[in-house]
Amino acid sequence: MKEPIQLHDRRYVIDGFDMGIPVRTGTYVLAEKELTIIETGPSPSIQYVKAGLEELGYTLDQVKYIIVTHIHLDHAGGAGFLLKDCPNATIIVHPRGKRHLIEPRKLAAGARAIYGESFSDFFDPIVPIPEDRLVEKSEGDTLAIGPDCVLRFLNTPGHAKHHFSIYDPVTNGMFTGDTVGIRYEQLTREGIDLFLPTTSPNHFDPTAMQESIERMLEMNLDYIYYGHFGMTEKTTIALHHVLEWLEIFVEEGQQVFSEGKSYDVLADRLFNRVKDHLRQLHFPDEHPVYVLINLDMQVSSLGIIDYLQKLKQ
Repeated sequence: MKEPIQLHDRRYVIDGFDMGIPVRTGTYVLAEKELTIIETGPSPSIQYVKAGLEELGYTLDQVKYIIVTHIHLDHAGGAGFLLKDCPNATIIVHPRGKRHLIEPRKLAAGARAIYGESFSDFFDPIVPIPEDRLVEKSEGDTLAIGPDCVLRFLNTPGHAKHHFSIYDPVTNGMFTGDTVGIRYEQLTREGIDLFLPTTSPNHFDPTAMQESIERMLEMNLDYIYYGHFGMTEKTTIALHHVLEWLEIFVEEGQQVFSEGKSYDVLADRLFNRVKDHLRQLHFPDEHPVYVLINLDMQVSSLGIIDYLQKLKQ
């Protein structure tokens, strides 16, 4: 296990080793008076979350709030599993996502359709959450977790209808889940910043995603904290980049859809567009990060084709 990474005073990220891969999905720790974590990752990540909290000197009964930006299993699948050992904690969730945490069977079925035989390894167990341990937060709601820290919630659809982002006044930062895309830590360590949209099924809406991203641009944020993975200070660059890639994703999707071809053709095209971009930056053609990028293009392509099919109906 890697030690938690300190981002700022009282702000940390714990690597959840999602799918066994380092720096893929992170759990953020806000070490305020009311100990708060944002994102749990899937249940196999909970062992790392617990170890990370212990490394920071906290016990599980000190956890007061567990916030999930949205209920996709790679962000919130472990919430119920973790909550069992956090007797004083409350889960904070968007109103549209609450029922799926209470009864997660439909959510699990959707993920199983995407991940197939790998589902159990990636996500089990998925533990239902009692309704009395859940609190809804939505646009404009706040949560005081310290004397100088009142978190503010913003509805940020596009990736999912049940998605909010959390504004942190202490750092002038935003915890964005998946709304403004993915940051590849593996590339950042090589001196390359890549910010790609994540357009998974079944709520992808490019117009809503664009509006959410533009809203954050207007806020002049100092930091963006990604569900996948880590933090950037290059907020304006990152947000503009993901807008540019969103346009590319949709254009490629429309072309493939008009040709009557399947999502895997789109995934190949998107993967090659990204690889060509990295090649122009003199990044090698062979690197472990391409496994992640390929997976992300597969899932994003499913979402784009699903969106275009719904438009046609």
